[in-house]
Amino acid sequence: MSATGQRPDGTVGAGQSRGASKLDKRSRRELARAVAIAVLAILITLFAVFNVKQVKVSYVVGSGKAPLIIVIVISTLVGIVIAYIAERLPRKRR
Repeated sequence: MSATGQRPDGTVGAGQSRGASKLDKRSRRELARAVAIAVLAILITLFAVFNVKQVKVSYVVGSGKAPLIIVIVISTLVGIVIAYIAERLPRKRR
């Protein structure tokens, strides 16, 4: 047998096919995850590049100008924090 677990005639040795299939599934999952992360990173980058226009932002005590992407990111982060806090609050048992 060679180091890869294959016999000289090209067949896989006993017990080798299960390990190889698990490895193949893991490799495919890791590849799919890496591709998804890369696509998401590209989309986020394009979103940021296309939203650089300055917008007027009105605060409670005043107003100012900020890039649209910054307004969107801050709004998203505030929403995530509020959702996290609301999820962590103790709920009354019925």
